[in-house]
Amino acid sequence: MKRISVTGGTGPATALTLVETPDLQPGPGQVRIRVRAAGVNRPDLLQREGRYPPPPGAPETLGLEVAGEVDRLGDGVEGIAVDDRVAALLGGGGYADQAVVDARHIFPLPDDLDLVTAAALPETLSTVFANVFEDGRLRAGETLLVHGATSGIGVTAIQMAKAAGARVIATSRGGAKADAARALGADVSLDATSDDFESATRDAGGADVILDMVGADYAPLNQALLKPGGRWSVIATQSGARADIDLMRLMLKRIVLTGSTLRSRSADEKARLIAAVRQMAWPWVESGQVRPPINATFPLADAGLAHLRLEAGEHIGKIVLVVD
Repeated sequence: MKRISVTGGTGPATALTLVETPDLQPGPGQVRIRVRAAGVNRPDLLQREGRYPPPPGAPETLGLEVAGEVDRLGDGVEGIAVDDRVAALLGGGGYADQAVVDARHIFPLPDDLDLVTAAALPETLSTVFANVFEDGRLRAGETLLVHGATSGIGVTAIQMAKAAGARVIATSRGGAKADAARALGADVSLDATSDDFESATRDAGGADVILDMVGADYAPLNQALLKPGGRWSVIATQSGARADIDLMRLMLKRIVLTGSTLRSRSADEKARLIAAVRQMAWPWVESGQVRPPINATFPLADAGLAHLRLEAGEHIGKIVLVVD
């Protein structure tokens, strides 16, 4: 098999190298996927830099989501056949032409869903569902505020919230990104570099749920903009992890603050989550309501270029590696 190995430092231009290693073999309850495309996500950047090691038992190879065809079944696998088109959530190992995954962690693909778009879904869809719909309890008629709205997570959150009948307020950096978020369905789309989005969010009635990928810098603002009983879900800390929290304000407004990661969850918990996603959110994918835009694709051997593009922060939507 061919896979990307992290060698030669932490910079993407030198660290990521295509190597050949023995083929993978699925164990009991697992399937092997012939990978055609793999999503690129910010946790991959952190792992390359040595700041986000894989959990125990996970492959050291980067990559948390893939799409392709099943080409081998482990013992005890039922309901899946060789050549089935699938996407899968991984604990690692996606930057390769083979991936082995727990059979409970796959998504069957509708015929009209191409494999590049499919590879952009498992990590983002599961993250948004867990934080916005499970922990955040977003319901139809409520308002979701999404920071970083044109990231891979952000564009998926906009589409999922709209599919659920919620209103969306989106913040992003720059006019082009604000326009893109509006085109994806955001009811209010704000440029964080120029708009007074605190006033604009207040004028829009505030937020019931906030999906926060910014962290420390936006913490005071989030506390101010949440409605009574609001839910604030933190999934990244790009501006820092130590924040100023007014506990009295949280008490008086009955704000629920949650945070989570996906990769470190147990196989059983991921299986539970994916079953819930397949029941509630996967029909939105099948109907075409949730299809995150693909900003760029790169050959597997050019994973370093994909990381550079993600690090630059100018993308709108997802970046995907394509395996020949």
